[in-house]
Amino acid sequence: MKKVHNFTAGPCVLPQVAIDNAIEALKDFKGTGIPVISISHRTKEWDAVMDECRALWRELLNIPEDYEILFLGGGASMGFLYVAMNFLENKAAYLETGVWAKKALKEAKALGNAYAVASSADTVFNYIPKGYEIPTDVDYFHITTNNTIYGTEIHEDMDSPVPLIADMSSDIMSRPVDVTKYAMIYGGAQKNVGPAGVTFFIVKKDLLGKVSRYIPTMLDLRTHVDGLSMYNTPPVFPIFVMNETLKWLKGLGGVEVMYKMNKEKAEILYAEIDRNPLFKGTAAKEDRSLMNVCFVMAEGYENLQDEFFAFAKERGMTGIKGHRSVGGFRASIYNACPKESVEALVACMQEFEQLHK
Repeated sequence: MKKVHNFTAGPCVLPQVAIDNAIEALKDFKGTGIPVISISHRTKEWDAVMDECRALWRELLNIPEDYEILFLGGGASMGFLYVAMNFLENKAAYLETGVWAKKALKEAKALGNAYAVASSADTVFNYIPKGYEIPTDVDYFHITTNNTIYGTEIHEDMDSPVPLIADMSSDIMSRPVDVTKYAMIYGGAQKNVGPAGVTFFIVKKDLLGKVSRYIPTMLDLRTHVDGLSMYNTPPVFPIFVMNETLKWLKGLGGVEVMYKMNKEKAEILYAEIDRNPLFKGTAAKEDRSLMNVCFVMAEGYENLQDEFFAFAKERGMTGIKGHRSVGGFRASIYNACPKESVEALVACMQEFEQLHK
């Protein structure tokens, strides 16, 4: 069978060992004779998975004890509402760096006074805004650390005079993070830490319960803190696969080692984009994402786009089409994307160049 190189933006490539272990658990979960998708979440065998998964998160990101780690449903899109429901009392500030940041802001505006302190919409979100001041009279400042559609990323943990909340859906566990700088970090698992269906929250517990509004039970994060993410039936199978994925990451050496690997992969691909006269990158160089590499055909070669798609597909490249809102190409090179796949894409680009010299 032809080798397939998976660059899809999510759900994304997962470690083979996590997939293999999930297949075995679908047959028999921990010797119970029951598939993991049929196991009761009130069993000691399942409790052990939840405990191990929380412990891995805490260890890999050095999460302090005054933060709770939650595994919920609804995706980061539901997380947008969780943020506003649990933290917005008077006013909130957002950094608008893409579609998902805009959607997060929209949910906050529906509940109260929320606004963008800076935006990169003027150039189709191809850079991270700079030179703005974080206001000190807001309940929180919200950022989206990696922008999958446009290929931009905030590479360092910023200092904030107010509680900082971050959607880290697409770069969590890809680099070291100073969790203590954040009031909450949240995101969908389906980029770096598991399959679609589970959303992670890392929340400073003493910041909850400060708003005066009524919060519906299922949208109150205190409900899930008190219920240890099992107030209602959790997304069992995605959590199991997430746990296996984090075990794989720990076995590699942890987040510091993964960060070095991710930088190397990104440098290989960006170097080829910058060198190859047929292609050009779309994100500002200082803000280029390590997770989502976005590029287009260079000026004068735009008519070759469809030909390159077909050429790359024939050589096993899948998922490289850019988001429908921007077009072009996007190679998502998340944690489990091997360097060999990046090298195969580079070789494909070089071969295509030779055909059109």
